Amino acid sequence: MPRGDSFYTPDAGPLRAEIERRSAVPLVWLHNAPRWVLPLAMAAVFVSGLLLAGLAGALLLALLAAFFGWLAFLAWPGLRGGERAMRVVVVATLLALGLLQSGLF
Repeated sequence: MPRGDSFYTPDAGPLRAEIERRSAVPLVWLHNAPRWVLPLAMAAVFVSGLLLAGLAGALLLALLAAFFGWLAFLAWPGLRGGERAMRVVVVATLLALGLLQSGLF
């Protein structure tokens, strides 16, 4: 595991504590997976989301936005202003691309 005092955020509220508790196993799995698995999977989902027309592409991009949102939520307490803004921009951009791909806009 990465270095640190605790896997969980100290004095976290009930929602954050529950999400961190439920996220522990997937995060350990991602940490132990080969380094190329996550970037390759994210790139495949992103490219597929852009190439597939309609609802299928929109769902893939929304899934990727949810994944990045989940990671951003978990990292949020340790981030500074610019780092938080960048994560919000990435999630918002993926959601906007998903809406465009869905044909609603």
